[in-house]
Amino acid sequence: MTENAPAATGTAAPYDAVVLAGGAARRLGGADKPAVRVGGRALLDRVLTACAGAATTVVVAGARPTARPVRWAREEPSGGGPVAALAAGLRLTTAAYTVVLSADLPFLEATTLERLLAALRDTGADGALLTDAEGRDQPLVAAYRTAVLRRELAALAAGHGGLTGLPLRRLTGALELTRVPDPLASFDCDTWDDIADARARIREHGHVLDEWISAVKDELGIDLDVDTGLLLDLARDAAHGVARPAAPLTTFLVGYAAARAGGGPKPSPRPPARPWRWRCAGRKRTARAVGTAPAAHPPRTRDDSRHPGRSARRGQRRPRRRGGPGPREGAQERRRPRRAGRRPRRGAA
Repeated sequence: MTENAPAATGTAAPYDAVVLAGGAARRLGGADKPAVRVGGRALLDRVLTACAGAATTVVVAGARPTARPVRWAREEPSGGGPVAALAAGLRLTTAAYTVVLSADLPFLEATTLERLLAALRDTGADGALLTDAEGRDQPLVAAYRTAVLRRELAALAAGHGGLTGLPLRRLTGALELTRVPDPLASFDCDTWDDIADARARIREHGHVLDEWISAVKDELGIDLDVDTGLLLDLARDAAHGVARPAAPLTTFLVGYAAARAGGGPKPSPRPPARPWRWRCAGRKRTARAVGTAPAAHPPRTRDDSRHPGRSARRGQRRPRRRGGPGPREGAQERRRPRRAGRRPRRGAA
């Protein structure tokens, strides 16, 4: 086996991808791990986004809705282990290089796969895999030569009478591998603590909004650049200047107007820049101008006929009370007299 590969350069070779997503997830209590959301997106969809450059993507698991089209495969028998699952997925690949991935990699990116493929091509090894923060090999975040995988899988099947239940190290132990250190991209979610850690990391790095926008675009099947800052400013102005419900309604209307205009490379309609009628004071004036608010009430007058003495008292100034001590004089009188024989303060006189 070769040592750690240096950072490789150049264009990555064409490849296929095999994603193993059919594990039992016992450490998660049997939960559907590929469907667990991190940063607003399912773990499987995050991995599929990272390997979107693959010519063919095969997911070894039961079919389910995904962010992009894939081919589905299943090992026989179901639950036969990672080696049997890899063999099932490899039957549908045709490229000279195959990227093998697990479905629980929240921080995997396309650039990581490019590094693996470049290292595999430049070093001449059988495979290139990531190592985690502790230096451990991660054979399910790796790129392999497809012909070598098929050869070794056939040898294992012949020597053990099948591939069911075989550990992955039986396969990788016979390969010449090069290693690419990447503690973040190799981070996988085996436990609920790992999932909580991944969610916290995404929040700390401020990627939640970007991840959510990407997930929504994937769900809607659209691909466009979103000026997040402009939309948030528009929503904030509408919420503070009109009312909170105006924020989503305004952004919806702007999006509707952009769609009516054809979208695409044309600039989107310019949102209104805090017009005076969005201010709280101007809101009432605008409502009255368009007839949606009642007219101002006339000034209220008092009916003095019901209280004859009120008109006589109105306008008279209340006389000032005389004879009493002022506030300062009263305070002086209320002051406690000094006791005779009291010892003077030190330093006085």
